[in-house]
Amino acid sequence: MYKSLIRPLLFLFDPEQIHHFSFATIKLLSKLGLSSWIRRIYMIEDKRLERQVFGLTFKNPVGLAAGFDKDAKLYNELSDFGFGFIEIGTLTPKPQQGNPKKRLFRLKADKAIINRMGFNNQGVMEAVDHLKKRHRVLIGGNIGKNKITPNKEAVKDYLICLDALFEHVDYFVVNVSSPNTPGLRELQDKEPLTALLQELKKENSKLAGNKGIKEKPILLKIAPDLNESQLLEIIAIVELSKIEGVIATNTTIDRKGLKSDLLLTEEQGGLSGKPLTNRSTEVIRFLSQNSQQAFPIIGVGGIHSAEDAIEKLEAGATLVQLWTGFVYEGPGLVKRINKAVLKSN
Repeated sequence: MYKSLIRPLLFLFDPEQIHHFSFATIKLLSKLGLSSWIRRIYMIEDKRLERQVFGLTFKNPVGLAAGFDKDAKLYNELSDFGFGFIEIGTLTPKPQQGNPKKRLFRLKADKAIINRMGFNNQGVMEAVDHLKKRHRVLIGGNIGKNKITPNKEAVKDYLICLDALFEHVDYFVVNVSSPNTPGLRELQDKEPLTALLQELKKENSKLAGNKGIKEKPILLKIAPDLNESQLLEIIAIVELSKIEGVIATNTTIDRKGLKSDLLLTEEQGGLSGKPLTNRSTEVIRFLSQNSQQAFPIIGVGGIHSAEDAIEKLEAGATLVQLWTGFVYEGPGLVKRINKAVLKSN
C-alpha cells in the first residue's frame, strides 16, 4: 500500500515539508495509542537477530541512519517500525538553520535524494532535553561542528557535543564526511582526523572514569568518494586512534550514470539512494578485507531491498542503516531485511 498509494501522494509535495508532515503524523499515531499496533505490523522479535557489537546488544542489525531524526524528537516512535537502533543528529554545539531552502530534492527516476541541508539542528542541548525520556532502542549520537567554526578549532565543537551527550547515547559517530558544510571533508585528512579522534577518545575515557561507567564506542563516518589510498589511511587511523568502528558511507558528490533531469542532477549537495548501492558496498568490502576485519563496519548507502542489505552484510558489514531506502520503499523494508537475515542465519 505504501508504494502504490501513500508514496505517490507524499511525492506530490516538497520533500522537506513532507518530512515534517511525516514526523507530525507518526507522533499523532503514537498519541492516539497506536504504537502497539504499529509494532505488531512491522517489528520482529527474535533472539537470532541480536548482534553483539562494540560491547552493545542490538535487537536486530537494521538501524535508521542520522539525518532523519536530527534533534532526537521521535526516536521511540520510529523504533516502533522495527529498527534495532536509531542514530540522531548530526548535532552541533550551537543551533543552526542550515543552508537556504530549497535544499532537498527527489530524483525519482534514480530512486535517489540530493540534500544540502547543512547540519540544520536545534543544537546539542535541545537534543539532550529530548533524550532524557526513557529509550526503547539503542541511540547513536552523530556529532559535527558548526559552520562558523574554523577547522583549526573543530575539535572543541566535537568535544562539546561528546560531553553533552555522553550520558544520553549508547555510541558516538564522528561526522567529518558531509559535503554540505564548507571545508568539513578536509578533516578526513590523516593528520587532523587522527588528532580529532585521539582527543575524543581521551575525553571519552576521562568522562567514563569520572562517572564510573564504560567508555562509549566511537565510530567514524566516511565518504564514499575516498580512493583506495585514502581508505588505507582510514584503516591506519582507526588502528592508531583505537576507535571502535566505521560507518560506510555518507552521501556522495559523484553524479555519474544518473537518469533524472539534468536540472536536478546538477543540484549541489550529497547524493543518497540507489546510485550509491554499489559504491558503498565496495568501500565496505575494501575496508573489511584490507583490515582483516579488524573493526566492525556499519553499512549504509543505497539499501532499497533485503538483497541490498544482505549484500552489505556479506561484504563485511556487521550492521546496516537505512535512510533514502526507508523513504522510497516504506517502513516494511525493515521487516523484509530482518526476515532475510533470519533466513540467512
